[in-house]
Amino acid sequence: MRKATLALFLLAASIATGGCHDMAKADARPVAGYVTDMAGFDAFIATHPTPEQFRAKYPDVLLVTPGTMTTMEVRSNNSRYFPELDKDGHIIGGRFG
Repeated sequence: MRKATLALFLLAASIATGGCHDMAKADARPVAGYVTDMAGFDAFIATHPTPEQFRAKYPDVLLVTPGTMTTMEVRSNNSRYFPELDKDGHIIGGRFG
């Protein structure tokens, strides 16, 4: 009886964590084009992604990190993001420009 209870517990735990894993996969899909969903973008930035994770998620948005050369034109279509980085290089905020 104890083994059956343990097996059911392990099965329930694996189903529960498997569902979380599937949800995380859906978030990992790239967003094509420029940023239009600001709530989704803000939620993504709140996870403190690395520049590589940002580029994978938003491949069409130019991420201007220190040392990146850019032009001085003003963009109003959320296609260029100037991040604020923490000491470990994770994005903690920023602005479009």
